[in-house]
Amino acid sequence: MGPTDRPASEVVDDFIAALVRGNVRGALAMVTDDVEYDNVPLEPVYGPDGIRDVFSRMLPGVEELDWQVHRQVASGDTVFNERTDRFRKGDAWLEIEVAGVFVVRGGCIALWRDYFDMDALRRGLADLG
Repeated sequence: MGPTDRPASEVVDDFIAALVRGNVRGALAMVTDDVEYDNVPLEPVYGPDGIRDVFSRMLPGVEELDWQVHRQVASGDTVFNERTDRFRKGDAWLEIEVAGVFVVRGGCIALWRDYFDMDALRRGLADLG
Protein backbone atom coordinates (compact mmCIF):
# COMPACT_ATOMS: atom_id res chain seq x y z
CA MET A 1 0.00 0.00 0.00
CA GLY A 2 1.56 3.34 -1.07
CA PRO A 3 1.26 6.66 0.79
CA THR A 4 -1.73 7.70 -1.31
CA ASP A 5 -3.48 4.39 -0.55
CA ARG A 6 -3.45 4.79 3.23
CA PRO A 7 -6.84 4.85 4.93
CA ALA A 8 -8.08 8.40 5.47
CA SER A 9 -8.37 7.78 9.22
CA GLU A 10 -4.64 6.99 9.44
CA VAL A 11 -3.77 10.20 7.61
CA VAL A 12 -5.92 12.21 10.05
CA ASP A 13 -4.46 10.37 13.07
CA ASP A 14 -0.91 11.12 11.90
CA PHE A 15 -1.79 14.76 11.20
CA ILE A 16 -3.24 15.29 14.68
CA ALA A 17 -0.31 13.46 16.29
CA ALA A 18 2.16 15.75 14.50
CA LEU A 19 0.30 18.87 15.68
CA VAL A 20 0.15 17.60 19.27
CA ARG A 21 3.93 16.98 19.19
CA GLY A 22 4.37 20.58 18.02
CA ASN A 23 5.53 19.46 14.60
CA VAL A 24 3.55 21.97 12.53
CA ARG A 25 5.97 21.58 9.61
CA GLY A 26 5.42 17.81 9.59
CA ALA A 27 1.66 18.25 9.81
CA LEU A 28 1.66 20.72 6.92
CA ALA A 29 3.51 18.15 4.80
CA MET A 30 0.30 16.07 5.11
CA VAL A 31 -2.01 18.65 3.49
CA THR A 32 -2.64 19.50 -0.16
CA ASP A 33 -1.38 22.75 -1.65
CA ASP A 34 -5.00 23.96 -1.91
CA VAL A 35 -6.19 22.67 1.49
CA GLU A 36 -9.14 24.50 3.02
CA TYR A 37 -8.94 24.98 6.80
CA ASP A 38 -12.31 26.18 8.01
CA ASN A 39 -12.34 26.82 11.75
CA VAL A 40 -16.06 27.52 12.07
CA PRO A 41 -17.22 30.13 13.13
CA LEU A 42 -14.06 31.93 11.88
CA GLU A 43 -13.25 32.61 8.24
CA PRO A 44 -11.60 29.77 6.30
CA VAL A 45 -7.97 29.93 5.19
CA TYR A 46 -6.35 28.14 2.29
CA GLY A 47 -3.09 26.35 1.66
CA PRO A 48 -0.39 25.30 4.10
CA ASP A 49 0.61 28.94 4.62
CA GLY A 50 -2.93 29.78 5.74
CA ILE A 51 -2.84 27.02 8.36
CA ARG A 52 0.67 28.05 9.45
CA ASP A 53 -0.55 31.64 9.92
CA VAL A 54 -3.50 30.52 12.09
CA PHE A 55 -1.23 28.37 14.26
CA SER A 56 1.38 31.11 14.63
CA ARG A 57 -1.32 33.37 16.08
CA MET A 58 -2.96 30.62 18.13
CA LEU A 59 0.11 29.04 19.72
CA PRO A 60 2.27 31.84 21.19
CA GLY A 61 2.73 31.09 24.86
CA VAL A 62 1.12 27.65 24.51
CA GLU A 63 3.51 25.13 26.03
CA GLU A 64 1.64 21.92 25.32
CA LEU A 65 -1.17 20.56 23.15
CA ASP A 66 -3.28 17.55 24.02
CA TRP A 67 -6.03 16.76 21.52
CA GLN A 68 -8.15 13.89 22.77
CA VAL A 69 -10.17 12.13 20.08
CA HIS A 70 -13.25 10.63 21.71
CA ARG A 71 -14.94 9.22 18.63
CA GLN A 72 -13.89 8.92 15.02
CA VAL A 73 -15.57 7.40 11.98
CA ALA A 74 -14.44 7.26 8.39
CA SER A 75 -16.26 6.64 5.17
CA GLY A 76 -14.08 6.54 2.08
CA ASP A 77 -12.07 9.76 1.96
CA THR A 78 -14.04 11.50 4.73
CA VAL A 79 -13.26 11.37 8.45
CA PHE A 80 -15.41 12.78 11.26
CA ASN A 81 -14.15 13.08 14.80
CA GLU A 82 -15.26 14.46 18.12
CA ARG A 83 -12.38 15.85 20.20
CA THR A 84 -11.39 17.89 23.17
CA ASP A 85 -8.57 20.19 22.09
CA ARG A 86 -6.49 21.19 25.10
CA PHE A 87 -3.88 23.97 25.19
CA ARG A 88 -1.59 24.45 28.20
CA LYS A 89 -0.09 27.78 29.18
CA GLY A 90 1.76 27.65 32.50
CA ASP A 91 -0.34 25.62 34.91
CA ALA A 92 -3.63 26.39 33.16
CA TRP A 93 -5.37 24.39 30.44
CA LEU A 94 -7.81 25.75 27.87
CA GLU A 95 -10.21 23.01 26.76
CA ILE A 96 -12.43 23.33 23.70
CA GLU A 97 -14.96 20.73 22.53
CA VAL A 98 -14.55 20.28 18.77
CA ALA A 99 -16.26 18.36 15.99
CA GLY A 100 -13.95 17.90 13.02
CA VAL A 101 -14.45 16.92 9.40
CA PHE A 102 -11.53 15.97 7.18
CA VAL A 103 -11.43 15.03 3.51
CA VAL A 104 -8.34 13.21 2.28
CA ARG A 105 -7.25 13.36 -1.37
CA GLY A 106 -4.22 11.51 -2.69
CA GLY A 107 -3.03 10.66 0.82
CA CYS A 108 -3.16 14.29 2.01
CA ILE A 109 -5.76 16.36 3.81
CA ALA A 110 -7.66 18.57 1.34
CA LEU A 111 -10.31 19.85 3.79
CA TRP A 112 -10.09 20.38 7.53
CA ARG A 113 -13.23 21.85 9.07
CA ASP A 114 -13.61 22.20 12.84
CA TYR A 115 -16.77 23.31 14.62
CA PHE A 116 -16.56 24.79 18.12
CA ASP A 117 -18.39 27.22 20.41
CA MET A 118 -16.85 30.70 20.14
CA ASP A 119 -18.25 31.79 23.52
CA ALA A 120 -16.60 28.79 25.21
CA LEU A 121 -13.32 29.74 23.53
CA ARG A 122 -13.58 33.35 24.72
CA ARG A 123 -14.33 32.25 28.30
CA GLY A 124 -11.42 29.81 28.19
CA LEU A 125 -9.02 32.42 26.84
CA ALA A 126 -10.06 34.84 29.59
CA ASP A 127 -9.33 32.16 32.19
CA LEU A 128 -5.99 31.33 30.57
CA GLY A 129 -4.80 34.92 30.80
